[in-house]
Amino acid sequence: MAVLIGLIILVFAAAVMLWPDNGAEPHSEEETEESDLPEGLVLLGEEQIRSSEIMVETVGEGSAVELVFPATIAASPTGSARIDARAAGVVRSVQKTLGDYVRQGETIARIESAEAAALASQLSAARARVNELSAAYERERRLFEANVTARQDLEAVRANLQVAQSELSRAQAAVAAAGVSGDGRSLAVTSPLAGRVTAAPIVLGSFVDAGEELYQIVNPNAMQIEVALPSAEASRIQPGDEATLELAENREIGARVRSVTPSLDPESRSATAVLSLTRSIPGLQPGAFLQARIRPSGEVDTGRMSVPESAVQSLDGQEVVFVRTRRGFQTRPVVTGARSAGRVVIESGLEANWRIATENAFLLKAELEKEEAEHGH
Repeated sequence: MAVLIGLIILVFAAAVMLWPDNGAEPHSEEETEESDLPEGLVLLGEEQIRSSEIMVETVGEGSAVELVFPATIAASPTGSARIDARAAGVVRSVQKTLGDYVRQGETIARIESAEAAALASQLSAARARVNELSAAYERERRLFEANVTARQDLEAVRANLQVAQSELSRAQAAVAAAGVSGDGRSLAVTSPLAGRVTAAPIVLGSFVDAGEELYQIVNPNAMQIEVALPSAEASRIQPGDEATLELAENREIGARVRSVTPSLDPESRSATAVLSLTRSIPGLQPGAFLQARIRPSGEVDTGRMSVPESAVQSLDGQEVVFVRTRRGFQTRPVVTGARSAGRVVIESGLEANWRIATENAFLLKAELEKEEAEHGH
């Protein structure tokens, strides 16, 4: 009996020592679950998605058609001015030269001209005539009040005075418009708009004829884009169509078709579309060339699809989107194409009707990078 009891005790002690640790098993299972997660998966529940304000959009079939055309930057009709000499004479002063900024109404040069002397003389004569008739009217008024002259004499003098005053007003307006100097020898050359001098053939001391070009002024904030449309494509472009302009250094700006010429140019056999900019862009120079991508309204390329630019993220040097799954979001590598109007064309990597993260998709990228950093440590 003692031997039997001893054997039972030994068996029980061995069983206790060799039985596996129950607390280690859950940890092992947890490690197995983490290692089995697909690469690029971000675990997120519906509540977490709502609190993070991550927007989800269903990928649709088709992408807007874009037509590419050469374009030229030009000053709008109200944003440029050619300033000519209004009278023949000698250039006596030049205040502005090529590249200078000028204000609207600012005097930028002066021309010594016989017309200035004539205008000054007319003003002096008109002023003297008004003074003379004013004195005559006062004299006639006193005589009329003293019952010495008839009313018709007073009315005749008053009419002559009014005519003289009108002539004086006309002479003053002519002198002011011409910018006649105080000494009556020169005329002012003024700018009709604010902008910069883009051409200045004026030469100090030279003789200029009436109508000869002196300056060209362009307002840099009043630019428009002129696009040459081949005859085959002209009918597809309509006012209101959206466009994108490709600038230097991979910059893009939005534009909109303002008008399209109804007929073709007889030499180039092309129509011209005028694009207006959505905002002022500093640095645009009239005459510069660029490319315009115009999206005809209603035309869709069913062979491609596009998504918001915010949906495409760069991860480890590769462009990806985050596709909604049952447990969260899964990264999918994509090949992108043209970008315009806040959207990017997806050449491959996506299928229609997939649901992807768009707005605030960068939060998913940040979460994935955070997890990779933690595992790296």
